[in-house]
Amino acid sequence: MITLVAEPFEPGEILTAFCAGRDETGAVASFVGLARAERGQALALELEAYPGFTDTAIAAFADEAKARFELQDYRIVHRIGRIAPGEAIVFVATAAGHRRAAFEACDFLMDYLKSRAPFWKKEHGPDGGRWIEPTAQDRTDAQRWD
Repeated sequence: MITLVAEPFEPGEILTAFCAGRDETGAVASFVGLARAERGQALALELEAYPGFTDTAIAAFADEAKARFELQDYRIVHRIGRIAPGEAIVFVATAAGHRRAAFEACDFLMDYLKSRAPFWKKEHGPDGGRWIEPTAQDRTDAQRWD
């Protein structure tokens, strides 16, 4: 399941719900990304997305992860809108029969979300706003799965 949300969310509650009733799951891996203050240079992060387009693109990639790593399930929650430092931006959880598949699928999904998912990111600081692009490291991280 993929959800784009404009309000803060509680990752622990989502993880607890995701793990509930998994009698045949051997491993759940999860990741939570937080907005950074960048030593006072980032007062807020703003993410734009187009519901119906962004979530559909993420779903296609998540379905690829499900097949590639033989996942039993996944859960992705991604913030949009204005995000304060310290707030969760993204939550990813993967469920598999064994830990390696759960870890790798979670890593795979985060590399995609960081570098290829159709989000538009703007950092607001004391001197104004600036658009943020994926870094060279983000792209290199994603390429290892190609």
